[in-house]
Amino acid sequence: MTSATPAPASPAPAPAPAGAPTSLAPTGRGLWRRARWYLLTAVLALFAAVLLAAANGNREYPPLDPRSYDATGSHAVIALLQREGLRVDVTADPTGRPAAADTLVLPEPDLLTPEQLAAVAAGRHGRLVLISPGPAALGALAPGIRTADENGGGVPYARVRTTDPACSLPEAVRAGSAHVGGLLYTAGSRGEGCYQRGHGYPLVHVPTGRGTDVVILGSGEFLGNELLKKDGNAALGLGLLGSRPHVTWHLPDYSAPVAEGGLKSFQDYIPDGWTWAGLQLGVAVVLAALWRGRRLGPVVSENLPVVVRASETTEGRARLYRRAKARGRAADALRRAAAHRVAPALGVPPVAGAPDPTALCTAVADRLPERSAGDVRALLYGPPPTDDAALLRLADDLDALERQVRKP
Repeated sequence: MTSATPAPASPAPAPAPAGAPTSLAPTGRGLWRRARWYLLTAVLALFAAVLLAAANGNREYPPLDPRSYDATGSHAVIALLQREGLRVDVTADPTGRPAAADTLVLPEPDLLTPEQLAAVAAGRHGRLVLISPGPAALGALAPGIRTADENGGGVPYARVRTTDPACSLPEAVRAGSAHVGGLLYTAGSRGEGCYQRGHGYPLVHVPTGRGTDVVILGSGEFLGNELLKKDGNAALGLGLLGSRPHVTWHLPDYSAPVAEGGLKSFQDYIPDGWTWAGLQLGVAVVLAALWRGRRLGPVVSENLPVVVRASETTEGRARLYRRAKARGRAADALRRAAAHRVAPALGVPPVAGAPDPTALCTAVADRLPERSAGDVRALLYGPPPTDDAALLRLADDLDALERQVRKP
């Protein structure tokens, strides 16, 4: 009777050595887990920037804005003026340079404060062009001219349409018929009205003496990019605005009412919604700080397990310099320390945290006649040593110099 031979057991896997090193290199998964929130924040910021750029790209300008290429803008007439050799400036302050502008164009002059109107009236303008002025602007800049309804003339407004000049104003005669209308005004005793509509005029010219005048327009639509090419609109615009070599076009502030006294504070330029957004953001920052502080817990002081002597720290740093062959760094450290120790003994004050090299070398040479200022400079501020032996000699020379200065 034979007994079955047991099958040989499969060899057990060899145990991993106890001292096998563990890799600390970052893995792709770990890097993704660390950086995913930063990447998400960057994507959101980029998306917000694209939205803001798209929103600003569709910027809308108010009517008669010289920067606008829209149908109601006035960039075309500005281009024509510049083609004729005139200088055209755009400003938000009509009182900034009253004597420099030969022609000052004021769209919506009633948006100016009384102080600004008085400053414009006191300025020395060759020609003042007022577009759709109301009673306040007329009283300050064109006394004697009123809207047509103030004298019982009926409705002070007329639709913009082609009209013949019917006056002797040279600019209107050369232009012929033009698209005018808007507010209607009286000519007064000194003015001349053109393009009469009913009992008023959409264009009034008032000479003010000494070669200066005021032009009042009931509407500036004929100066727009769309209507400028029709009838005599371009000729009328060039004649009224181009009679002087320099034109300044004022940009009215349509966005907000003028603050009292004509002055605005910083808060006037901040929209109302931003105030609440800033308050909510401040509350969120405070809550986040409280949450983070509670999560981290109180500060716990811990005693150092060992106390390292200063000499050991210095020797360790020296060994690191030697291993890196950083003789220049070591020499700079030795020279800088020697200069800082020698300067107080010689009465050389520090300049920008370090003693002045020229003053220090001169003081050392005065204290030690056997050493010249050039030798001292070569020792304290010379080139770095080329080998370890030169570094040791430099350390010995600096130590000897310090002893001699302290005990000459």
